[in-house]
Amino acid sequence: MYRKLVARQSRFLKRYDQIQQQLQFHRTQAYHLEGEVQHLRPRAYQDGLKIAHLEDRIEVLVADNARLKQRLADLTDKLDHSLPAKVIPDFVKANIPQKRKKRPGRKIGHEAAHRPVPANIDIQIIVPIPLDPSGACCCPICNTQLLNVKRHQRIVEDIVPAKVVSTCYHTISGDCLCCRKHVETRAPEQPPASDVAAVQLGVNALTTAALMRVQYRLPFRLITQLMSDLPGLPVSSGGVARQVQRMAAWLEGEYDRLRIFLRSSPAVNMDETSWRVDGHNGWLWALLDPTHSLFHRDQSRGHKVVRELLGDAFDGILSTDFYSAYTAMDCRKQKCLVHLLRELKQTAIKSQVFAGGQFQRRLKRLLKELLLLRKKKPKLKPGDYQRQGKRMEERLKELAEAPWDEPHAVRIAKRLNRHENELTLFLWEDGVEATNNAAERALRPAVVMRKITGGSRSERGARATAVLMSVIKTAQQQNRPLFETIKTLLMNAWAGKNPGLLTDVLPNPS
Repeated sequence: MYRKLVARQSRFLKRYDQIQQQLQFHRTQAYHLEGEVQHLRPRAYQDGLKIAHLEDRIEVLVADNARLKQRLADLTDKLDHSLPAKVIPDFVKANIPQKRKKRPGRKIGHEAAHRPVPANIDIQIIVPIPLDPSGACCCPICNTQLLNVKRHQRIVEDIVPAKVVSTCYHTISGDCLCCRKHVETRAPEQPPASDVAAVQLGVNALTTAALMRVQYRLPFRLITQLMSDLPGLPVSSGGVARQVQRMAAWLEGEYDRLRIFLRSSPAVNMDETSWRVDGHNGWLWALLDPTHSLFHRDQSRGHKVVRELLGDAFDGILSTDFYSAYTAMDCRKQKCLVHLLRELKQTAIKSQVFAGGQFQRRLKRLLKELLLLRKKKPKLKPGDYQRQGKRMEERLKELAEAPWDEPHAVRIAKRLNRHENELTLFLWEDGVEATNNAAERALRPAVVMRKITGGSRSERGARATAVLMSVIKTAQQQNRPLFETIKTLLMNAWAGKNPGLLTDVLPNPS
């Protein structure tokens, strides 16, 4: 029992020594930690001050960030209003939604439309049918007698294939002592002889070549190919070009008379487009009235060309676009309102600020009202029409003189002021249109021809093109048959007759 007590006491003492050693270790550790805390307390104080300063700085930066975000949003909105939503090149046409398509052709149940019966039947052909031994009509397949036999007239219109006809004119020439010239007889349809040994093209071939070149806008190479394929007439491209120039020279008298006639016209339209000659830039001018047209090719696009075509004594009304070269003429003018509407549309696409402004909306609405008023003129009383016209002129003047902040509005308003008396002349003159569409439509075939052929190779070729364009366009305006008209003009020129077929006061459409 005593041994057990001694052993237990020994274990307690040993455990006591261990606890004392651990306590001493922790006291020493605590002493060192206390020293470290005393050393780190100043640094913690400094770090606390820095954290407080940084928190204040963060609050300032958050406020600046919010202000910058608001400014960025304002600038982005302003930029969106000043630039088009989508930049599209000028040569790309805008997508236009198609209208609802209706079924082509006439409605079901409508009476059928056929070709009109020709006035004259040139050839009568009886198509036989087989007959049986009794003389009755029978089936051409099985020889069975037919029942309900009827007779029909099936009319077919066709063209005769072209054929080359060579004609030799036996002429007589000699020297005249009185006239001091060498003279030679010539048939009316015979072209003037350029060389005794040369084989020439006749009036029909010349007229066909002129129409294919100018009216149908074919290159010389295709003209020669077509003449070789259809009538079998071999001719070179250079030969066709030379003959076209000769025809233009023969028609110079008619061309000059057209210019004199247009100078005395009460109202004309005028426009221009580019036309290159041998790779050099130039311009093709169009001058026309309802029944006559004149084309002129010039190297310049300046006001001198306008004065040259119209003359110094022109007293009519000149309808054009807003190109500055036309301002040199001292005459009454009408500017194209469609050009102004097109300018509003294009500017609105480029600038959203202009598109949303009052100037664009008010001017667009006023121009459309002007066009509508002219359309309703026959239905309105003269007093009502004049009152509405005067009121619209006053509104147009107020719109031009009002102060505008948007740059495009200021620019167009200056144009309205500059052409104040040239925007509403069509309201009071019956023979004047509000647009210059007539001149633009006259130049459109020339533009197509320019895209196909690239222009002209020489000044003589450009002059020939202008002369033939003038003659053919004038004949179209007067509803004359083109082939017969050109043929008649050439024969008149060969016979030395005075020109004037296209400038008669009362043209004969037959």
